[in-house]
Amino acid sequence: MSNTHRDVDHALAYPEPPASPLWHRHGAKARPLTDAQRKRNRELLDIAQRVPRTTAA
Repeated sequence: MSNTHRDVDHALAYPEPPASPLWHRHGAKARPLTDAQRKRNRELLDIAQRVPRTTAA
């Protein structure tokens, strides 16, 4: 088999840009949510999934 034609993945021809520094956490881990915060998040999620959004015309 000839070595003149190499299998090249052209999708990887250019490297990905570096990740945003905001994505990296250098400090302590995030505090866990309290039970009240979890309950509030569940309520808001439930409302957001049920109520159809209206568009301003």
